[in-house]
Amino acid sequence: MPLDGSSSKQPAVTSSSASGGATGLGTTAGSGGPTGVAGVGVGGSATGPVVPGATAGGISGATVIGKQLTAKRSLKLGSLAEDMMPGSLGVGDEPFRARLHHLFSQIEKEFELLHVENMSLREKLEAIAGTPRDSTAGERLPLQDAFEVDGSVNKSFKSKLGSAGSKVKAGHKLRAQTSRIVSSFKAQSVVSSLVREFCGHKDGVWQVSTKAGQPIIGTASADHSACIWGIDTGRCLLQYQGHSGSVNSIKFHPTRDIVLTGSGDATAQIWQAAVNWEVPARKGHSSEEELEEEEEGAYEEKERIDVLRTPLCEFSGPGGHTAVVVAADWLPGGDQVITASWDRTAILWDVETREPLHPLCGHDHELTHASAHPSQRLVVTASRDSTFRLWDFRDPIPAVSVFQGHTENVTSTVFTRDDKVVSGSDDRSVKVWELRNMRSALTTIRTDSAVNRLAVSASGVIAIPHDNRHIRLFDLNGQRIARLPRTSRQGHRRMVSAVAWTEDISSNCNLFSSGFDRRVLGWGVCLPPKDN
Repeated sequence: MPLDGSSSKQPAVTSSSASGGATGLGTTAGSGGPTGVAGVGVGGSATGPVVPGATAGGISGATVIGKQLTAKRSLKLGSLAEDMMPGSLGVGDEPFRARLHHLFSQIEKEFELLHVENMSLREKLEAIAGTPRDSTAGERLPLQDAFEVDGSVNKSFKSKLGSAGSKVKAGHKLRAQTSRIVSSFKAQSVVSSLVREFCGHKDGVWQVSTKAGQPIIGTASADHSACIWGIDTGRCLLQYQGHSGSVNSIKFHPTRDIVLTGSGDATAQIWQAAVNWEVPARKGHSSEEELEEEEEGAYEEKERIDVLRTPLCEFSGPGGHTAVVVAADWLPGGDQVITASWDRTAILWDVETREPLHPLCGHDHELTHASAHPSQRLVVTASRDSTFRLWDFRDPIPAVSVFQGHTENVTSTVFTRDDKVVSGSDDRSVKVWELRNMRSALTTIRTDSAVNRLAVSASGVIAIPHDNRHIRLFDLNGQRIARLPRTSRQGHRRMVSAVAWTEDISSNCNLFSSGFDRRVLGWGVCLPPKDN
């Protein structure tokens, strides 16, 4: 704990004379007599300016003002270094100085013990998890993340340091909370591994999406294309090339084999997602020809992809967006869609007529995300104005609520199955909100990197993709569950843009992530059983 005297705000000390050679305190003259402390003088010769209003009875004045100075010091302690300086303490303050020295010595010892204990616990955690230390610059270690998540540790720590007499007690409480956090880590043994890679895009992948009931995923890329992949084979089953700009979002229809995409060409499009599950058959050849063309044939087969260029319908034109469409989603039932744009608006569209129904205005800056509730006519829109808004379409006239709590761009907002909203931001935090209370978040998760498009599983596990290439898992109470492994051989090499869960199919992969390394990764995450 640094003890720097430069931060002290003690009154300035100058010298003045006192009558009779006694040690005394000079005073300045005010309208009503002596009102302030000017300094300390020792001896009979004047070493400072003559102070008007000082009387010959300097000793009695010194006693009164000395008590005032002592009272001020007791209310606001200076640094230990300054309080220990010769001459800074008055007569009778030696016990006070000794007490200060003793207390601060105990605090320093407690911090040293806590540091040693935390280092030991960290080594044990790494040994249990079998995860090597990551040398990535700026990455926090797991235990430090746990301290950030449990905000009560920091709050308790700061409040207890406010009183010098209870410093040691704060150290014991911090140690107890550390043990509890470590115990929670040991209880939740999460096994996660990289199962499959989906490669083929020629530029960064903005979003990955899953379809209920089918072992397929969809990806939206900056290479102006969207792809549908088979989860079990890792093969691209269909490539859509109908957009003239970056494809920024992709969502499957809840029940039909159609897909909704939003693009940098200021449009949203719906296209047919019927895929061919059969692997293209190779023509018959002699065994010698097969051996000669085995390597070349495998490459050609991998590149043989069905391509679609014509949409079923497009949302654009009068009343539509005038800038990049960053996100689009289906409302329950699939008869309406919501789109969000850099033109600072979101629009509710009718799928059958392709006409805009409601323009949603109110954000001060570009929108970054939009998502719909899985079963109710509710929509959330996120913006670079550090807010997100809840739009209620259950009534003829939509109602809107504004959620404020982030300090930078809100990058994503998603609903949970128990009617909560989870928001992520560039301010390195994730917040969990109750729909009925927009004033304060239920839980705040602090991280060490900007948060991108997150996802929440049916069991309430938040997967958080970061700019620093990591993916972390938390529960809705803010308790850290795991960090997915990332080494030179597995994990993303650039920023992770989005994640998506799937839980209703029999596959080894249940979490997917997309990144600007042009890859989509499929993860197998074995989550701990949910407490009843």
